[in-house]
Amino acid sequence: MNIGTLAGQTIAMIVFVWFCMKFIWPPIMNAIEARQTQIADGLAAAERGQHSLEKAQAEADEIIANAKKQATGILDQAHSRANEIVAEGKADGAKERDKQLAAGRSEVEKEISRAREELRGQVSAIAVASAEKILLREIDPKAHEDILSKLAAEL
Repeated sequence: MNIGTLAGQTIAMIVFVWFCMKFIWPPIMNAIEARQTQIADGLAAAERGQHSLEKAQAEADEIIANAKKQATGILDQAHSRANEIVAEGKADGAKERDKQLAAGRSEVEKEISRAREELRGQVSAIAVASAEKILLREIDPKAHEDILSKLAAEL
């Protein structure tokens, strides 16, 4: 190897290194730095997203808990209202039953009174008819016995 070749190779290497440092190295370093910045920003955004997700999850859990409390309250109100309606229905039914029983008893009493009056009329008509028959015939124990048995049979 010759010193001239070695010097030429050294100069070529120095020119190559200078050219690379002047024109190739800065864009590569800029690209690497931009990529590092982009990765750092992405990691920061992911961390912020994670915090936002945790915060949203906590808010969602709180909203669900409040909704469950409200639903429980609404169900309790609905059950109490249903119980009130059932109690009102029972009370109304009892009142209506008592009203119908009173009306039925009144109707029965009217029917009994009407039947008694009708029976009184029939008994008085039978008594008058019997008295007529008795008075039109002679007073005879046998005839009297026959009239009473006929009268008993008619009743």
